[in-house]
Amino acid sequence: MRFVPRQPREGINVSDTHPLVEAGTLIVGLTAIFALIALALIFFVEIALYFIPVEKEVALFEDWLPEDLVTVSPNDNRLDQTQILVDRLAFHWGDAPYQFRVEIDDSDVANAMALPGGLIVVTEGLLDQVESENELAFVLGHELGHFRNRDHLRALGRGIVLSMFFAVTTGNGESSLGIKVADLTLRGFSRKQEASADEFGLQLVYTHYGHVNEAWRLFERWDDRDHALLDFASYASTHPDSGDRVEDLAALAQRQGWPIAGSLTEVKW
Repeated sequence: MRFVPRQPREGINVSDTHPLVEAGTLIVGLTAIFALIALALIFFVEIALYFIPVEKEVALFEDWLPEDLVTVSPNDNRLDQTQILVDRLAFHWGDAPYQFRVEIDDSDVANAMALPGGLIVVTEGLLDQVESENELAFVLGHELGHFRNRDHLRALGRGIVLSMFFAVTTGNGESSLGIKVADLTLRGFSRKQEASADEFGLQLVYTHYGHVNEAWRLFERWDDRDHALLDFASYASTHPDSGDRVEDLAALAQRQGWPIAGSLTEVKW
């Protein structure tokens, strides 16, 4: 058979799909792959961290702070008073394995966080909103509840993975433990975890004061005032944002027989 060379048909190596569509498909596909890898890494890191003994966690993060945390002066009276309140509440958690330490973040955003090693961060924005020690005690007790259940390790796991991805994608060779507050707050606890932390926090408030009067009043004010929606949204980004949270707390107090009337303690600043 005689071979007769022919010119290939025109456009044989040209796709019929528009280049922008192909580029979009590629970007979406790569994004999905990276997202799946990140989720898998977060899952395995969180599982691994959960089994780290508390003693090891404390030793590793004894003097650690998120690298972008801007703290107030060590001489700030609010820092001393908040630390005293945390210590008093933790006293009622008899076998607490942490030596809790408090830092105040110089931020107008209302928030509070439980971070590795027994670190509790409270923002100036939240301290400016509380009108009684009882309100602040519940917020701090809630964070202690996360430590009790070791929920805060989820934040650590996500922070490590996000820092690693940042280092890989940007070529930055910094340590993966250079974790920022933004990394640690990109997490959400399950409703069950938040409810458990609420229950423990309210129990600490009752044990300390003998009642739970005004414990959740801060959330009621945020819900009542339109101009406080930003404060509520900021806090809700890392805490429960369910509209019936106050009702859940009131129902919990009723079931436990915790008095909802009692004298309030003023904040000492």
